[in-house]
Amino acid sequence: MPDSNIANAQKITSAPTVIVSAKPVVLSAPGRGEDLQVRVSAPVTGSALPIIVFSHGFGWSMDGYAPLADFWAARGFVVLQPTHLDSRILNLPADDPRTSRIWRFRIEDIKRVLDELDVLEASVPGLSGRLDRSRIAVAGHSWGAQTASALLGARVLDSDGVPGEDMSDPRVKAGVLLALTGRGGGELTPFAVENLPFMNPSFDDMTTPALVVAGDHDQSTLSTRGPDWFTDPYFLSPGSKSLLTLFGAGHSLGGIPGYNVAETTDESPDRVALIQQLTWAYLRSALYPEDTSWQAARSALEEDPHSLGKLQSK
Repeated sequence: MPDSNIANAQKITSAPTVIVSAKPVVLSAPGRGEDLQVRVSAPVTGSALPIIVFSHGFGWSMDGYAPLADFWAARGFVVLQPTHLDSRILNLPADDPRTSRIWRFRIEDIKRVLDELDVLEASVPGLSGRLDRSRIAVAGHSWGAQTASALLGARVLDSDGVPGEDMSDPRVKAGVLLALTGRGGGELTPFAVENLPFMNPSFDDMTTPALVVAGDHDQSTLSTRGPDWFTDPYFLSPGSKSLLTLFGAGHSLGGIPGYNVAETTDESPDRVALIQQLTWAYLRSALYPEDTSWQAARSALEEDPHSLGKLQSK
């Protein structure tokens, strides 16, 4: 997207404001083996602020994904980023007894964050009394997107194809799922089947509204399929959903985990800027039905002759 088109897209979002960030806010987590560390980022002004709980990808932490977290916070959201047990910061050994259950601990981490909003709110000077607990969204990238999807209604199938526990949460009103993996079963590689049995989702009950973001060059080593694998969460789930397919994007979607990080093989500031704008607009309109930001963002993308992606909705 040329710079002029980024400027046009930025007109859709609200003007950025100064943000404040507090870390680590420590939440007691009995049975987890480690207390839960959370980063809280919020604008310094405003009241009745909506909330985004963001789940990081494998190995990352609350310190990652600044391109998204800072952008959202500077435009009116309180962003809560827990550090999951798979983080490189914690360095759990492969033979740790918790390893096989980290996918469940991740989901429990998000629920714990929602349970402890009073503590998190009190952790940032000046934030007390400014959260709107009726407007909560979850977001995540890669494994974090799978974590977030469980709060939206996705379930893990057992070896017989029977859906496991429903871990959805009625407090969550919308989601953004970035590079979320698709169907499991026979579409996984032998390595994934043997080592990642939780990667066998059912999207049949993922009814909460969500924006799915997929890169059309995202070729996973965990699936026998191509990049279309990452569109399954859109096509296989019911209810109100939108799919943003990014042209030329790999798994890092242009660099959303951070600026100049080594694992970004498809670095594109323009692509990241587009994701910033569209995710913000989507969540604004999803949490505030009268808000027209999403409609405006969709129109801007459709009318852009140099578009970096395409949108479809149902």
